[in-house]
Amino acid sequence: MSESEVGGTENKAKDLRIQSGIPRLDFILKGGLKHGGIYALTGPPGSGKTILANQLCSNHIQMQEGRCVYMTLLIESHAKMISHLSTLSFFRPELIPERLYYISGYQQVREGGFSGLMELIRHTLRERRATFFVIDGMESAEQFSTSPQSYREFVHGLQAFTNLLGCTTLLVSNVRERTHVENAVVDGVIELSDKLVGPRALRELTVHKFRGSDYLRGRHEVEITGDGLVIHPRTEIQFSKPPEQAREQRIRMGFGLKRLDEMLDGGLPSGSTTALIGAPGTGKTLLGLSFLVEGARQGQHGIYFGFYEPPPRLIEKAEDVGLPLERYVKDGSIQLVWQPPLEHFMDSLAEQLLEKLWAEENEQKRERRRLFIDGAEGFRAAAVYPDRVPRFLSALTNQLRTQDVTTVMTDELELFQSELNLPTPELANVVESVLLLRYVELRSQIYRLLSIMKMRESRYDTSLREFRISRDGIDVSDSFESAEAILSGHGRIRNGNNGKKKSERPKKKRGVLKKVLGRGGRGGGRGR
Repeated sequence: MSESEVGGTENKAKDLRIQSGIPRLDFILKGGLKHGGIYALTGPPGSGKTILANQLCSNHIQMQEGRCVYMTLLIESHAKMISHLSTLSFFRPELIPERLYYISGYQQVREGGFSGLMELIRHTLRERRATFFVIDGMESAEQFSTSPQSYREFVHGLQAFTNLLGCTTLLVSNVRERTHVENAVVDGVIELSDKLVGPRALRELTVHKFRGSDYLRGRHEVEITGDGLVIHPRTEIQFSKPPEQAREQRIRMGFGLKRLDEMLDGGLPSGSTTALIGAPGTGKTLLGLSFLVEGARQGQHGIYFGFYEPPPRLIEKAEDVGLPLERYVKDGSIQLVWQPPLEHFMDSLAEQLLEKLWAEENEQKRERRRLFIDGAEGFRAAAVYPDRVPRFLSALTNQLRTQDVTTVMTDELELFQSELNLPTPELANVVESVLLLRYVELRSQIYRLLSIMKMRESRYDTSLREFRISRDGIDVSDSFESAEAILSGHGRIRNGNNGKKKSERPKKKRGVLKKVLGRGGRGGGRGR
């Protein structure tokens, strides 16, 4: 074997990983814990430390046929711990004691100090041929140390011994100062936190240190479910480097409304993202459903991802205006995914959506897919840290583009406002197109208007059109005239002059666009 081959073999051995088997923890750790390393896991009571440690043991046994020793120091009894863990799907009581061996080390450390504890550890790990070792309750061991130096020496000696055995070690303790002595000795420090943000309870995972490897820094949301810990890395760091390659030739994706598609020069470019903004009741949901139904007519699969209207109500709403949504839902062309407006995690919502799209792409090789997200405010409501929303939306829309998914996402304006103030101003920057739906008022009547505010790399019609919703369907007016009549604030008689000279006719008001789109042409108000 050549010198270079020997070096390559040594490097592979040094980077041998112990996969956690916990969703996305290995992604954060860039592959998992290092074989033979020693790691500190800290956190307050209730943050999930014991669940995480036992989950690591169970997954290590099942995925890598490992052997685990779980040592406790003055924490809950083994019987009570096992009783609590038995409610979780990952826990397998049949693995005890052959593969998963529980032992208490408190009596040894209390009577013999660190030397007595170390002797017990050496004997047990050798006898059980352990490949993964957990000490739960390290703060109890620290209480018996005569000085910080003696505690450091114990951890250092433990590290040397377990590394010699090739046994990966996890030291579990209640949260303490990050400058604590053991943190300088161990190969990595993982912290679980549990705190209140307003009325919401939030668990997070943070990797403060991980020797010899890159890792995802910062806080990541954590849920404790019936399957154990589930970790949701921040979307904007998970997908911070989208692939650069473009997909195949882009095509136009229409709404199935002749005059609107003409305004869009044939439809939205495939693989693009469009913001559909408007006040409540202006028709955003129906227009988005029309986009999905038109795709289904052309054999393109569509997904509705919404927060406020359950599927039966959506189907009824669509059928009332002539959209055959139910037919396409039944044949699988359109899938309705509803998230009740409860407490969600923003990153969990993005993962659920993206993983559904990935699964479809891998299993069914579907292309030219359509997605309707109704609406962006559902992600904002799930955001614990509101300042993350712009970066989150940018990362999410980039991922959708890489999968060649043509996306329409709604965002809600106030019912009546004098200027166009977006709830998420940055949304207009991360999308290719912006469609605006809004109300105008004329002589005790409410009208809807539609306009295209932005469309990158494409021609589009800048005129304002009346947008109608009726039992006969949804439609866009065929010319600017109807919108102009509404916006002018004056009735217009097209046949004859009604006995008045041209100079006596009401003059058309100037600044019509300002009235609708707001001061400076940015927003709009009520037509009078």
